[in-house]
Amino acid sequence: MKGFIFPFALLAIAILSIGATAQKRAVEAADAPKAVGPYSQAIVANGFVFAAGQIGTDPKTGALVDGFEAQVEQVLKNVAAVLKASGSSMDNVVKATVFLADMNDFAKMNEIYGKHFKAPFPARSTVQAARLPRDARIEIEVIALVRTGSGSTRLQK
Repeated sequence: MKGFIFPFALLAIAILSIGATAQKRAVEAADAPKAVGPYSQAIVANGFVFAAGQIGTDPKTGALVDGFEAQVEQVLKNVAAVLKASGSSMDNVVKATVFLADMNDFAKMNEIYGKHFKAPFPARSTVQAARLPRDARIEIEVIALVRTGSGSTRLQK
């Protein structure tokens, strides 16, 4: 029985040591809407930025911008601001999740979205949500790599 327990003890020590060295930090971007609940705009952990979903709120006025296209643009500006404050950028996004109030807006979203990213494009999921915060028409959340030094950790083809 002792021989059977030993590998599990080593595994437990390894897991605890990883947890002890892993750190996370919250991000607050001045150029993006403030978090309005018990969440962070983003968390940086283990070389990644995990950004909360952004809607088309103008960070200066606190108002949701009018029109679908304007909301898409504002969402992407808000995402970029959070990434910048996190030490990353739109070029470092590896995964995006897009929530649409109406899947009929997919083509318009896709056209605007495509102007904000370069190849290789992030992996992406797009889903229709029954309702978004403040009755927004779009929300986007991303996961990105954190820059290292003065260069970027952007993955290449």
